[in-house]
Amino acid sequence: MIKPAPSGLNQPESLTDLFVSFTLLALQGFGGVLAVVQRELVEKKRWMTREEFVEDWAVAQIMPGPNVVNLSLMIGSRYFGFKGAMAALAGMLAAPLVIVLMLALVYAQFADHPGVQGALRGMSAVAAGLIAATGLKLFGALQKNVLGLPLCIALGAACFVAVGLLRWPLAWVLLGLGGAACMLACRKLTP
Repeated sequence: MIKPAPSGLNQPESLTDLFVSFTLLALQGFGGVLAVVQRELVEKKRWMTREEFVEDWAVAQIMPGPNVVNLSLMIGSRYFGFKGAMAALAGMLAAPLVIVLMLALVYAQFADHPGVQGALRGMSAVAAGLIAATGLKLFGALQKNVLGLPLCIALGAACFVAVGLLRWPLAWVLLGLGGAACMLACRKLTP
């Protein structure tokens, strides 16, 4: 049974809609799907608000496994329970799995070609740009965060310095900064 969407939001019409939507998302996400998922789920389909997306993406990032797979499970489960989670998961993984296996066979034949190596280096720059653009687009959602914009910026900067510059293990940074952020948010939310 489908659960009602919050006021003003749309919702998937069926398990098939969920499967097809996540299949199309997965097929658009070369080099990372964060930008695509945010645009599709928040701006086009309107299955969630920007704030819900930021919150769910944060949870998806700290869970083991690929972030977008975790997010698909959460969204599928939200609307259709276990069946929805499995439909979203199948949509997210089935077609890309076939494509990746075919590309792996082709790549094995041409991996040493300088043109292929150059193309892969160029794609990494584009992927970094997509991630940065999505981060800037979602920045506005932090203005409504319970911690306040200045503290969110400080936590984000500390995370960047710890992982990006100091090369600390991501797990320890998530435990430290994520734990501190959770405790601060809990204090602000409890009377």
